[in-house]
Amino acid sequence: MTLRKRFTLFTIFWLILILIFFNIFVYFYVIKITTESEEEIIANKVKLLLENPRIQSGRGLNTADLLNEYYNVNEMTRIISPNNRVVNISGSNEILLELPAEYSAYQNNGMLTRSGERIIYSRVPLFADGEVIAMLEVTRILDELDDYLQILIAALSVTSGGAILFAIFGTYWFTSKLTEPISQMVTTMREIDRSGKLRKIELGEREESAELQQLIRAFNQMIDRLDRTYERQKFFVADASHELKTPLTVISSYANILKRWGADDENVRKEAIDAIARETTRLQSLTKSMLTLAEAEQEDWLKLETFDVVPVVEEIATMMETTFQRSIRVKALSHNVRMIGDKDKIQQLLVILIDNAIKYSKEPIDISVSLSKGIVRLEVKDKGIGIPENEIPHLFERFYRVDGARARSTGGVGLGLAIAKRIIDLHEGKVEVFSMINLGTTITIQFKQRK
Repeated sequence: MTLRKRFTLFTIFWLILILIFFNIFVYFYVIKITTESEEEIIANKVKLLLENPRIQSGRGLNTADLLNEYYNVNEMTRIISPNNRVVNISGSNEILLELPAEYSAYQNNGMLTRSGERIIYSRVPLFADGEVIAMLEVTRILDELDDYLQILIAALSVTSGGAILFAIFGTYWFTSKLTEPISQMVTTMREIDRSGKLRKIELGEREESAELQQLIRAFNQMIDRLDRTYERQKFFVADASHELKTPLTVISSYANILKRWGADDENVRKEAIDAIARETTRLQSLTKSMLTLAEAEQEDWLKLETFDVVPVVEEIATMMETTFQRSIRVKALSHNVRMIGDKDKIQQLLVILIDNAIKYSKEPIDISVSLSKGIVRLEVKDKGIGIPENEIPHLFERFYRVDGARARSTGGVGLGLAIAKRIIDLHEGKVEVFSMINLGTTITIQFKQRK
């Protein structure tokens, strides 16, 4: 079932439910008010009758003209003796006249039904010399009131039916307008699925609700992100193909050389084996970096824990210093610099930055660690060849190398800094690069401490 039909049915259901309760309330409230009004009329008439001197004295109760002045077409007034005999009567309504005479020595009021008509009555005992001598009974038929109630029921039914019909068409029209952007989204998604081309939804000139505008903007932002992802994937595949092409071409060429002359010429054989081994190592490094980048795209790549940054930096610096026989100086400007992050990934980040500094400089490398206002700050500084200013914005792009030939001689594949940037982004960190040609490069990284 579509959202439009669900919303329409839901609205109609609650509207009908509300109308039912409202109509029931109005019906019974009107009955209560009008019945109380009729009962007050009878009470006033009984009071008026009791004020009559002849009725008060109990004499002349059977006088023919005693009750004539109190005649009403919808009422019957009669005096009943203790032996259930009607002493005097006034009235012309057949239904009221057919009511049996029932004497009662006590005052009582009530309602009864005859021939489908509601009748209210009031019975009052009449006294003479302190004794009950008869009973005064006043009855009133509510046929006109019931006719009005029938009209009320008809009016409520018509207005309720009209309200329901109006609600059906109004709700359907409203939901049509409400779900139009959603339908447009569905159409756009199907078009994207059919054509394979990403498209955004235009907001248009009509005024949409804030929620729908947010939905459309979120959809368009998702399309933009997918578009950027597809572009990055396309470039990644193109760059990866280009990077793989060179070592594979070298391996293939030297393999052919081995087939032709390798068996007879030892020098050729040695050169070919060395080249194949070198390019194989390069392929292994490239493949490993590409797999690392693929893993870094997963949501659960990080394993968060709380750790002290200073010992981690000192450990990596000592390891790199021993491996490359280079001076790496660590300066902790703050003590107990703790943060929440993936300790292994932070170590990997430091290895990448220090390895780059070692490759492109011969002077000692300085690393500083500090903590200020909840921000953990790491700084890796070298005094190497530097990076041209126009190259810095592209430094963290995949397969990008500042100097392709020089980077190739150092064994780089152009993925290390891309991995480093991914680690920084996953930790919600920031990175800044400051460099001058032949003076060196400083890379500064900032993480929120998030205790």
